[in-house]
Amino acid sequence: MRFLTPIIFDPKLDGKLVDLSPGIDNVKASAVNFYEGVTKDEVVKYYDDLKEKSSNKLLSFGLNSKVVKQNGRVAEDVWKVGGLYDGALKKVVYWLKKAHTVADNETQKAHLDHLIKYYETGKLEEFDEHCILWVKETAARIDVAQGFIEVYQDPLQKKGSYESVVSMKDNEASKRIAAISAQAQWFEDHSPIAEAHKKKSVVGISAKVITVLGEVGDAAPSTPVGINLPNADWIREKYGSKSVMLGNIMESYNEVKAKSPATEEFSASEEVVQRVKKYGALASNLHVDMHEVIGHASGRINPGVATPDKTLQTYAGTLEEARADLVALYYAVDPKLVEIGVMPSVEVGKAEYDQYISSGIMTQLYRIKPGDNLEEAHMRNRQLVASWVYEHGKKENVIEKVSRDGKTYFKINDYDKLRVLFGQLLKEIQRLKSEGDYEAAKNLVENYGVKVDQPLLAEVHKRYEKLNIAPYQGFIQAKLVPIMKGSEIADVKIEFPDDFVAQMLEYGEKYSSLPVRN
Repeated sequence: MRFLTPIIFDPKLDGKLVDLSPGIDNVKASAVNFYEGVTKDEVVKYYDDLKEKSSNKLLSFGLNSKVVKQNGRVAEDVWKVGGLYDGALKKVVYWLKKAHTVADNETQKAHLDHLIKYYETGKLEEFDEHCILWVKETAARIDVAQGFIEVYQDPLQKKGSYESVVSMKDNEASKRIAAISAQAQWFEDHSPIAEAHKKKSVVGISAKVITVLGEVGDAAPSTPVGINLPNADWIREKYGSKSVMLGNIMESYNEVKAKSPATEEFSASEEVVQRVKKYGALASNLHVDMHEVIGHASGRINPGVATPDKTLQTYAGTLEEARADLVALYYAVDPKLVEIGVMPSVEVGKAEYDQYISSGIMTQLYRIKPGDNLEEAHMRNRQLVASWVYEHGKKENVIEKVSRDGKTYFKINDYDKLRVLFGQLLKEIQRLKSEGDYEAAKNLVENYGVKVDQPLLAEVHKRYEKLNIAPYQGFIQAKLVPIMKGSEIADVKIEFPDDFVAQMLEYGEKYSSLPVRN
């Protein structure tokens, strides 16, 4: 307790999880446990040297390790069996080997083989092989997305946080997302981005809607609603990607949103309220579909330009999410979506515009405290997009800031012109990624995505307090209980616990395998 007490109770010690502020040592300023005793410059030099010496420069250097000082020298403590997190990874490997025995097909067995070897050896080559085969495997009903995946918690955008999402394909719901993925080349060809930044041949995009069976690590209890993997751009370029919409998660969110008084509280007009009530759920689903299937999979980096973690640095995550959102927003009102049968009219797209602008400028601010600015990549992304189009549309009054009865609203006056603005911003953000323009990236994020209108933040809190709505939603995991017939599993009973704290305590008692100090 003497070790833990100051970490928990002293606000001056590791007070901010990820500090992305410019002009500081982001490694030293951030509380994450990916680095110990090293500076940002030392880490950058370490990985530059490592890449220079490597015969395979496509590897995701630093994805699965902690960087430390050993005898005065910078080194990696790799997360693997026999290395850091040995106890936990031995259990992961144990269960993956069990899964291997009941894999749906040979490709699934093969990608699980490489994932197991990755955990056993720590070799990034094994993870790449796993990712390539995972993308190719599209026939299995049961699937898993697992590994040290998303880099948002790392100030240098290199180190992946562990997550595992086990799922079952929803065959009926997948028809909608499959219709979008089938048109991937059309969307790429008709994108407003520069021709030089478009993929000439979009390959390997598969998409499905899933029912989540269980999530752990970085994916729980605050879960993603969509997944597009792998993150390595070279694998996307050569082999494609797999896009997943978490159907039962979105259904839960949409059900809660449909009952929420926040729609009436923050919508600019009764017309908007009725449109969102009628089309809001489908609009949200299509946004996630387009964000994951088309957004993350679109565009290309110019030959010879380094990966975004190197070129765009601390702004890479925010801009990648903004890029994917903008693809979804640009096409949300396109008649193409009506033509392919995924929405009844462009009114669905207008509902998404209504929801996105309100969230990006206003309602998401309920998640932060008065006086704070935005830190999290997705929140920065949404404000960046909404604030940029608001500012750049002022001359033509595309979005109007309205004050009524002491309350602020943002009213869209011209949906067509708003779409043009989304396209212009998409073109610029794709250019930043394709060309690796750090200074422009910094200016864009810092000017539009970080600083918060504090009077508006205070107003949002005041209005939400009367609604009695929590700022975040989380999920309790379903409990899968095997029904045994002798030594065989005959069926599975699904139980739904209703006490989050009790579930966390149970997990801690039964499954804890991480050291307190590491």
